[in-house]
Amino acid sequence: MGILTGVRVADFTRVVSGPFATMLLGDLGADVFKIERPGTGDDTRGWGPPFIGGESTYFFSVNRNKKSVVIDLQTSEGRELARRLCLSCDVVVENFRVGYMDRVGLGYEALRAERPDIIYCSISGFGQTGPYRDRAGYDVPIQAMGGLMSITGEPDRPPVKTGVALVDVIAAQYAFSGILAALYHRERTGEGQRIDVSLLSAELAALINLASAYLVAGEMPMRRGNAHPSIVPYQVFGASDGYVMIGAANDKLFAAFCAEAGRPEWASDPRFRTNVDRVRNRDILVPLIDELVRTDTVASWVERLQQAGVAVAPVNDIAQAFADPQVVASGQVVTVAHPVMENLPLVGPAAVFSQTPAEVRLPPPLLGQHTAEVLDKLGSGIPEAMGDDG
Repeated sequence: MGILTGVRVADFTRVVSGPFATMLLGDLGADVFKIERPGTGDDTRGWGPPFIGGESTYFFSVNRNKKSVVIDLQTSEGRELARRLCLSCDVVVENFRVGYMDRVGLGYEALRAERPDIIYCSISGFGQTGPYRDRAGYDVPIQAMGGLMSITGEPDRPPVKTGVALVDVIAAQYAFSGILAALYHRERTGEGQRIDVSLLSAELAALINLASAYLVAGEMPMRRGNAHPSIVPYQVFGASDGYVMIGAANDKLFAAFCAEAGRPEWASDPRFRTNVDRVRNRDILVPLIDELVRTDTVASWVERLQQAGVAVAPVNDIAQAFADPQVVASGQVVTVAHPVMENLPLVGPAAVFSQTPAEVRLPPPLLGQHTAEVLDKLGSGIPEAMGDDG
């Protein structure tokens, strides 16, 4: 049994932030009912290529351990079915524009009036209050607005986004942890509550040290490419056959790096003796290290510096990352049978539990695959609300 076995989740989310959060609940054993619109379903079902057997690999990434239920919320019958499904659940998660769920009779106050212990999580771009509450919120525009893009990229180049929808993922983690905390609170008190998570707030929280540098010291962060604003050396360097990340996070590790690199005199050089010295003189030290690193291969630097206890890693592409012996040994890549692929590979849960393991129990569902199964248990008798896919 999973930690959340027996917990039922009505999932009205789509794209990334909401589906990622509800997927994590499903990994822990919760029954997640993914409510999708007729005909098209979740937006990411159409995001590609790549597609496998007509199914989007993007959709696969955040929708395991769920059952797909097609309900047309534009009809009164559909809204009534959705209401009944919500009231049969412990948790409701939605990421529509602010106010939509209220307009269709599925808002927190309406459901709480019938089920006071319900836990209701809303994920939006800007939150349920404030001047931007009615704006649509997507990962990349909020990366731009919230400051993350301004500190990502090379200093002499335009700002860039992260390689994946990182703000969506961070917001999903806040929603997931908030729901778990609310379930714990309900276990102790019997009370439900509403959780409000915004992408903007999640991004601001993720700025960590750079936010603190600005708020406390008034220091304006800048783009530094692969370099660290407060530690030197702590960045990517070009080797003779690729790129390697080298991090000497304290003076002892810097001395170890210098010894292994054949430059022990750097550690005693007054310009580089302490981290503060190295940060102050990064424009002198970094070119010296860069010139030195180019004289050897990535594999050689990784082996040498690992033995010296210095943080080091090759800059792998995705294929190299999944082929890494540590990744293979972790067993995190799992396969599950799917209607379009006998052995569908997925990245499984990241947290490992000794007593109640998280696991991939169900493949990402086909659109409407479980509509009849789920709604029959509600005794619906209203097939029109299922839409064309019911």
